[in-house]
Amino acid sequence: MRAKKSLGQNFLMHAKTAERIADAAMISENDTIVEIGPGTGMLTRPLLARAKKVIAIEADAELVEELRNTFVEEILVGKLELVTHDIRTFDLSLLPNKYKVVANIPYYITGEIIRSFLEAAPQPQSMTLLVQKEVAERIARSKKESLLSLSVKVFGIPQYLFTIPRGAFIPSPKVDSAVLTIKDISRGVFKDSKEEALFFSLIHAGFAHKRKLLVRNLEAVFSLEKARAVLRSSTISEKARAEDLSLTQWLTLVKNTAH
Repeated sequence: MRAKKSLGQNFLMHAKTAERIADAAMISENDTIVEIGPGTGMLTRPLLARAKKVIAIEADAELVEELRNTFVEEILVGKLELVTHDIRTFDLSLLPNKYKVVANIPYYITGEIIRSFLEAAPQPQSMTLLVQKEVAERIARSKKESLLSLSVKVFGIPQYLFTIPRGAFIPSPKVDSAVLTIKDISRGVFKDSKEEALFFSLIHAGFAHKRKLLVRNLEAVFSLEKARAVLRSSTISEKARAEDLSLTQWLTLVKNTAH
């Protein structure tokens, strides 16, 4: 099959790499796996060998037909469920209560996919993703936080597992990839949905203008006077920028804002 640039397709072509990713996902024989964009089925095969069931969601109807021919037996016995749908508009509430996400996802919608699953009900138990190396580093290794890294860390624990060279794909992307895992996913840090909504409201405001000081960005949420008071009560400097704050400091800010 020819990769479609419009769908950001880069097919994984190394079976050993696919096995390594499936191993990293820590799959048990009772697990249901959600695979986004199975493509040619290179990763689907080792997932099927380990899991109870795989739900593969693919936007490309031509690829779905190829996958139906490749995995006839697995589909017949209900081990593989193929869904023709764009993951960005798929209703995640239709997924089972317990599932793990394992996928090679398109670079251009990486953040959107990660956030939609972490904010979904039900949330996945874990996510093991093949993403752009730079994105994996920003989420799991960078000393400075970003909107995406905070959106991940507030729900789970991210870890950079290993690098995959660009030559492992067809067509080869211009950059290397990496396997990122997010474990222990939950909403445990939030008291309720209001607190969760406030957290995202604050970090979105905080990162709206990177060059501005946090206190100025928070004026989009409340007055400058209240912004100063909340920072003071959270023992955060008025000269701080959004990227300087740790997740713990953001959560303190949320609690002091809610009071």
